[in-house]
Amino acid sequence: MAFIYFVPLLTLLLSGCARAPSFVVAGSFFPAWLIFMFAGILLTLLIRVIFIKVGLDDALRFRVLIYSCLALGLCYAGLWLLFLP
Repeated sequence: MAFIYFVPLLTLLLSGCARAPSFVVAGSFFPAWLIFMFAGILLTLLIRVIFIKVGLDDALRFRVLIYSCLALGLCYAGLWLLFLP
């Protein structure tokens, strides 16, 4: 009997799953985070090339950590700028 009182609460919690941000690429729907992660990785590779030419790449101690955090940061910054008002 107490379960009946929790049904409206459950519907409110599940209402956030109504629309997932996605893009149509070649007729298929891809989630937005996947596209932005790919863009973040490409931008990180471009930044790494710039760091190598400037000579800053040699001064970095934890390259794997720095470049992976840079890729994630660029991904989530793009998602935040595009999908949040």
